[in-house]
Amino acid sequence: MPSSRRAARAAGLFGALAVLAVPAAVAGSRFLNGITLLHALYVAVPSACLLGLLAVASARRARLVAARSVRPDAAGPGRLARTLAWAGLYCGVTAALALAVYGVLRWAQ
Repeated sequence: MPSSRRAARAAGLFGALAVLAVPAAVAGSRFLNGITLLHALYVAVPSACLLGLLAVASARRARLVAARSVRPDAAGPGRLARTLAWAGLYCGVTAALALAVYGVLRWAQ
């Protein structure tokens, strides 16, 4: 298997995990006793940002390797992986902004 496909699969996996990190934390806080939503998000948001960054780096690596390939169809699996990677990073940054706004509002009280 070419390394561009491996990197694209890694980017897709990291991106999907980044997208699902915040909803999984919300569901975990709803179904598990003793875990509040805020504490679950304190763990999920940095995880989503880190996974999103790893996904974007892997997607860039896949695109670089596919661009240097002699096969014209090497860029195919990278499109979905790149979309998932950026979506995961956007989810993490958006959740971080939401926590920041919450912190500012709590500080202003």
